[in-house]
Amino acid sequence: MSTSSISSLGIGSGIDANSIVQQLVALQRQPIADLQTAASKIQTKISAFGQIQSAVSALQTAAQKLTNPSTWSATTATSSDTTSVSATTNAGAMAGIYNVQVTALAASQSVASKNILPSATSTMGSGILHIDVGSWSGAAFTAKPGTTRVDVTIAATDTLNDIQAKINSSNAGVTASIVTDASGARLIMQSTATGATNGFRTTVADNDGINTDISGISGLAYDPGSATAGTALTQSAADASATINGVAVTSPSNTLSNVISGINLNLSKVTTSPVAITVAQDNTSISKAITDFAAAYSSLSSLLKDDTKYDAGTKTAGPLQGDSTAVGILNNFRSTINTAGSNASTVFSDLTTIGLVIQSNGSLTVDATKLTSALNSNLAEVKKLFSNTNSVNPAQNGVATQINSMSSSMLAVDGAITTRTSGLNTSITRNQQQQDVLNARAALYEQRLRAQYTALDKTMAGLNTQSSYVSQQVNAWSRR
Repeated sequence: MSTSSISSLGIGSGIDANSIVQQLVALQRQPIADLQTAASKIQTKISAFGQIQSAVSALQTAAQKLTNPSTWSATTATSSDTTSVSATTNAGAMAGIYNVQVTALAASQSVASKNILPSATSTMGSGILHIDVGSWSGAAFTAKPGTTRVDVTIAATDTLNDIQAKINSSNAGVTASIVTDASGARLIMQSTATGATNGFRTTVADNDGINTDISGISGLAYDPGSATAGTALTQSAADASATINGVAVTSPSNTLSNVISGINLNLSKVTTSPVAITVAQDNTSISKAITDFAAAYSSLSSLLKDDTKYDAGTKTAGPLQGDSTAVGILNNFRSTINTAGSNASTVFSDLTTIGLVIQSNGSLTVDATKLTSALNSNLAEVKKLFSNTNSVNPAQNGVATQINSMSSSMLAVDGAITTRTSGLNTSITRNQQQQDVLNARAALYEQRLRAQYTALDKTMAGLNTQSSYVSQQVNAWSRR
């Protein structure tokens, strides 16, 4: 037998060397498995702190809304006749009743061509259509300041459809449409905006040499001052007019945006009697902001409680059980919710006085009836309870102000959450480095073992060969 024929560990010696090597290497690699288990636990903690970070951020957003003055000045508007006048409010609206009577609605100018063509694919001539935007006083036209005349060139091959498209793409302040009935097709032109100053005049340079008749593109002209006959006025441009608590107002559109501070009025039809617009404190949106704050706090509290608890029944621990940072975050928020705001308001000493109560499970519930009563009776003091700010004496800061500040501190670059997460990431890096070292060491150990058993195989193979030869010689001598 040649020793060079040995190709598998253990063949030469008859020992299951491969199994021995695998078991010895497995023992050598056991610390790596322990490190991998530890890394998995650290990664779980990192994930848990990521969820806490999101929950704290959500709570901060809810708190910031309660520190925003616009939340507390929110108003809502109701109308006694929404089919005639509706209203919305924004910042600056003052509570009160506004009686609105609509005497006229804003309108856009509209003209229709008198020349009726067989169809929308018929042509009507060639030339240049001039469009000016402005206002009319009888037959006198005054161009609107800041506007310039727009010229639309019409070719002899242009159909009524083509002319409509050219006007609509010219951005001249006029739109065109085609009306087709049993008698044929005609072009309608209308100003794009309502209001007396948004009327228009159309004049032409008709290639047939006559600019005031209804033939050719003269059929698109509207200029009473020049006695054009091409189109008929179907609607005059006009401003909306109304009275608000007896004061006359006008507007180029049917939306009155700056007539009353913070209130937008939308006029829909002329009225014969005043429509009452009631602007009042918007308790619904304020209550929602407070309820959202309570929900965000409850979500964070529940998350932290689950992460840090130990369940004796199942003998399982949360991913952050015993983690001082997580426990500290939970305790800090609980303490703030329980005590903050006590010096902010002279009427409401804490959240329970307005209907927000901490439950045994740590959640924050809202008594809607009690909260609404507090908002109706003393909005200013409820606002202080949440949003009061005192840079000299922070103890007088409101609940939302303190929660916002605490959240900012925790989420900052050097904050508790960021620092703890950074530390855990460092541990993960160090753990991996240790795994790499042990993996390299185990690989060298395995290499060394295999070399040793390979050498043993060769030696044993040689001895086995010699033993076989001696046995053969002894047997040969015995037969002599």
